[in-house]
Order: sequence, then structure tokens, then C-alpha cells
Amino acid sequence: MMKKLIFLSVFITCSLLTKGQTDVNLNWETDMNVSISQSMSTGKPILLFFTGSDWCGWCIRLQKEVFKTAEFSKWANENVILMEVDFPRTKVLNEKLRQQNAQLQTSFGVRGYPTVFIVSPTSDENGKVSLNTLHKTGYEQGGPTSWINNANVNLKK
Repeated sequence: MMKKLIFLSVFITCSLLTKGQTDVNLNWETDMNVSISQSMSTGKPILLFFTGSDWCGWCIRLQKEVFKTAEFSKWANENVILMEVDFPRTKVLNEKLRQQNAQLQTSFGVRGYPTVFIVSPTSDENGKVSLNTLHKTGYEQGGPTSWINNANVNLKK
């Protein structure tokens, strides 16, 4: 009887802690050229997520509380192209990806993590692409609804 009570208590506690959280697998692109191409063909802006995926506590928290929820997944699939710009400490990135990420970090002046930019690419008559910032943020309290509402304020609908 005692084992059943302990099991039931653990089960209820775990259920309450994970209520509303869904481990959603989203397609996070890592190649800026692919992201730009997808953005220009769909008309969706690019969400650039500057992160230290394997060491940054606030990045991990943003992933857990917002990015890995069904609500964010639905919003992202309808509104943006997702791109991760990662600066890991233990995971090794190939040299091309590492250089691209460093260049993006410099271009956007990113000095801390997590930093999120939502940008819209435009191309001039010579084919040169510019990235126009629509929104900049990072970790925000309030879960996916609050985060999405803040992002939507600056997105062109």
C-alpha cells in the first residue's frame, strides 16, 4: 500500500510540473543562406536565436519555457523561419558554421545570451541581401503567450 501511495504522489507531482509543457521538435536551421532563401520564398521573417546551447542557463530556460511548447511551435510554424546561432562550449561546430555564427554575432552586436532577433531579409537590384530588424528580445517571463504577444507587436501582419 505504501509503495502505491509513493508512486501515486510522484506521478501527480510530475504531472503538475510538466502541465502545459510539450517537448516539441521544431526545425531550427543553422545555415543563414538557407534561412534567407526560405524567408524570401515564404515571406516569413527569420527568428535568429543566439544561444549557448550547452552552458547558458537562461538559454536553456527560454527553450524549456517557450520554444519547446506546443503554443510556440504553432506560432513559429505559421509566422517565422527558425534559425539557431549557437556558441556551445562542449559541442564542436564545424569551422564554416563557427565562422558564420561569429560573423552574425558581430553584425548584430550580440554581447549576451540568449538574444533573439526577428529579421526580414530584402534584396537590392544587385542581389545584395540586407536584414531589417523587426524585433529584438531575449528571455522574458510569462511563458509562451507573453513571449509571442511581445514578438507580435513588432511583426508586420
